Amino acid sequence: MHEERNKKSIRILGTRGIPACHGGFETFAEGFSKYLVANGWNVSVYCQETGHGKIREEDWNGIKRIIVPVAKDSSLGSIFFDLKSVIHAASSPELCLTLGYNTAIFNILLRLKGIKTIMNMDGIEWSRAKWSWPARVWLYLNEWIGARVSNVLVADHPEIAKHLERHTRASKIVMIPYGAEAPESPQESVLKQYGVLPHEYALVIARPEPENSILEIVTAWSMEKRNFKLIVVGNYDKSNPYHRKILDAASDEVIFAGAIYDKRIVGSLRWFAAFYIHGHQVGGTNPSLVEALACENPILAHDNRFNRWVAKDAGKYFSSTSACNNAISLLISSLDDRKRMHTNAMHEFFSRFTTAMINSKYKTLCCNTNKNCH
Repeated sequence: MHEERNKKSIRILGTRGIPACHGGFETFAEGFSKYLVANGWNVSVYCQETGHGKIREEDWNGIKRIIVPVAKDSSLGSIFFDLKSVIHAASSPELCLTLGYNTAIFNILLRLKGIKTIMNMDGIEWSRAKWSWPARVWLYLNEWIGARVSNVLVADHPEIAKHLERHTRASKIVMIPYGAEAPESPQESVLKQYGVLPHEYALVIARPEPENSILEIVTAWSMEKRNFKLIVVGNYDKSNPYHRKILDAASDEVIFAGAIYDKRIVGSLRWFAAFYIHGHQVGGTNPSLVEALACENPILAHDNRFNRWVAKDAGKYFSSTSACNNAISLLISSLDDRKRMHTNAMHEFFSRFTTAMINSKYKTLCCNTNKNCH
């Protein structure tokens, strides 16, 4: 029995933990953990908690939550959480899956201990404009280290895989994108609180940062009278200069819905949108874009190699505010175009991005890396 447990055991590091309430990696960690447990694996997930005390364990839906207290919920606190998690994981021979490379330097300990490690290398995080130069140096250093100390690297996009080849051999890199699921029982009644009707609005869900093209999108939408609404989901604060520019650029047809954490509401907004606008300029396979495909949304996306690989013919693309304006006008006026893109979105999602498909690929990778798994 002890031997069998070792054969099919895994520890998941790098997220804030489960149940998911923060972002894409947490959502993946929760879903993948449940999938592995259903397939006979022993799964441990490291979970961050603000406070003091010793590391403790508890069962959650058959998954072992390893709760690691840290003094503060901050960037520095998360670094200490990752350090304490790696030290704890190093006491066991179990396979480790690390989601993100931001503190890959700590995984040197796992390598020294001979513990097999798979690392999801996320996007090219250090290239994001929001980071200061010291932060960029730290992130680049950890990308470099993570690529060398991990046994296997997961790239969530073919372009990320190409990028990683500058650090290590191609045979060490496996491309597995993010997956998603269509929302369960979307509710049309949710739309009432936003004053919109099904398929008579477009949707944007993104952090309000320059690299996500929110200002360009809102400006383009507001250049003309649309008789169509744009719902923008996210936190906007006039004390932030960039946020203020966005708010000032908006016409009365732009609805700022605030941050929405209720999955039922977000899923319903996605499902009934006429099309989804995705302005991300950098990164790999973006979970929000995959979720839009899961809702069979036509896509209007920033024109770059990352977005084009994900959306393909389900998308139209813009590289400037004027091009965005033209594409918005076309999508609103052409129901035939939207129907065609809807069909293409459905095809792309079911052929490449279902959660079942992605979980199966990760499970196979974990078995191949562990070698002893059957």
